[in-house]
Amino acid sequence: MLTEFGKIFVFILTSALFVVVAIYVARLLRPKRPTFEKLTTYECGENPEGSPWVKFNIRFYVVALIFLIFDVEVVLLIPWALVYKEMGIVGYLIGAIFLILLGVGMAYEWKKGDLEWARPKIKEPTLEEIKSTETQKEALKTAS
Repeated sequence: MLTEFGKIFVFILTSALFVVVAIYVARLLRPKRPTFEKLTTYECGENPEGSPWVKFNIRFYVVALIFLIFDVEVVLLIPWALVYKEMGIVGYLIGAIFLILLGVGMAYEWKKGDLEWARPKIKEPTLEEIKSTETQKEALKTAS
């Protein structure tokens, strides 16, 4: 007799086996006629330009993740909006706290600069600036 964990293990094993068999059968049945057009990079009906191995700016992914996070959180507001009147003041306060936290998170992302497409370049200090700050520090030490 299988325990509950044994049943879960059999289920996982069966599902993994199903995936492997399905991929193998699809590989056997599919036609194998590669052409130049099939092997080129597809760009939404446009002719591809340049190498397909272009490095994308990480900002695309950061903005997408921020959108997903806030989108999922906003979806959680729909059930609250439907029942907050039935929950009374406690339900209203819970939703208000949730909205405040969303606003704080958005303000944090905005202040951090993750919502901007192009961040300003960080100016690296020159040797002269470093020397001038060091002499200013030494002057302050001797003055005190």
